Amino acid sequence: MNKVSVAAAILSGSLIFTAGCATKGHVARETAPLINKTNELDDLTAKTTRDIRDLDARTQKGIQDVNAKSDAADKKAADARQQADQAQELAMKASSGVDVLSNQVLNMDNYRPVAETSVHFAFNKADLTKKAKEALDQLAAEVPNTKGYILALEGGTDSVGSEDYNYKLSERRAQSVIQYLATEHNIPAHKIYVIGLGKDKPVEKNNTAKGRAENRRVDVRLMTNVVAQQQAQTPQPTTAQQ
Repeated sequence: MNKVSVAAAILSGSLIFTAGCATKGHVARETAPLINKTNELDDLTAKTTRDIRDLDARTQKGIQDVNAKSDAADKKAADARQQADQAQELAMKASSGVDVLSNQVLNMDNYRPVAETSVHFAFNKADLTKKAKEALDQLAAEVPNTKGYILALEGGTDSVGSEDYNYKLSERRAQSVIQYLATEHNIPAHKIYVIGLGKDKPVEKNNTAKGRAENRRVDVRLMTNVVAQQQAQTPQPTTAQQ
């Protein structure tokens, strides 16, 4: 091969190599944006997938929370209905008891005292003392043996303070007696009849400390219906045998 042929061959190879390099570079430049776009789409798809999973988790948690709150609301509603039914039942019983008591005390002349006691209070206080509780315990012990009974309460205060304040104070004192008899001796509230309250009926003069102390009281009388007892003791006529 002469020198001209060798030179031509080398030149031809160089052109082919250069053309090949130029083609690869062109392809790389052309495909780079596509590769980058593909990578961006992959990243976006991955992010979207994560967001969907997070949204689904939050949605499920929200549904669970709503269900839990709904169950709690249903339970509260059921409890409220039960309490309302109980309150209505108690109100009906109380109303019935009041009606019975009203009929019982229409004529107080039909009643006679079986036992009575007086409980005293400290100045401007409505709390029962130990001595007062003992007195109520003794009186309450007679209740099971008394037929057709009522308890008549008559409260009082001393003259210190306004008429309105003393009236409310005497109410609190009477309520203390009622609550004690109800809780400790199971005496129904409708069997207790409050006759009088306030400072209008003092048992002693209020011009001495001893007199004022005597007026800070609640008188409790256990009374029985004499007419009802007489009717119960009257023999019933028997039907003659044929």
